[in-house]
Amino acid sequence: MVGSEVIIVADTTTLPVVPAWAGGVVGLVEAARHQASTPGTPRIDPSHYPHHPQEVDGTPRPLRPRARTEADLALGDGARAWLVEASAAGTVRVRARMADAVQLAALVGAERVDAALGVAATAGRFAEADLASIVDHLATGTSGADLVLADETATTQPGTNGWAGFTTGSTR
Repeated sequence: MVGSEVIIVADTTTLPVVPAWAGGVVGLVEAARHQASTPGTPRIDPSHYPHHPQEVDGTPRPLRPRARTEADLALGDGARAWLVEASAAGTVRVRARMADAVQLAALVGAERVDAALGVAATAGRFAEADLASIVDHLATGTSGADLVLADETATTQPGTNGWAGFTTGSTR
């Protein structure tokens, strides 16, 4: 499949000494080749990280999210799940969003915010106003069991097939 690998090439002429892995080749040489991945599903070669904590079988030990403040720690399992999922999704401003969650918890209670963070993590909702919206929604008595995950199979967005006949050139 085209584009399924990432190939890293090094120019050994720019290095003071040709490294052993280059096999004595001076010039462009393949340094590494890896299977491509998608956001949120990294592929890690443990040999590239010999000093990183590893499991017995040599796979990298998964990172564990840590609270930055006592208030973050008090939020609970929903906050931990949110931190993991938000990080995996590439969410920006995670610290600021967690600080907002702590402030919201001071207003409505840590249990409610922790439950909402758990729902947000499950639903993949990491936008600015999502947490407050979920807290409001859960306040109506709705449970997380009624959760609908938005994905490509459940979209109402029309496809682009209608544009298939249009071209950029003149055919008249």
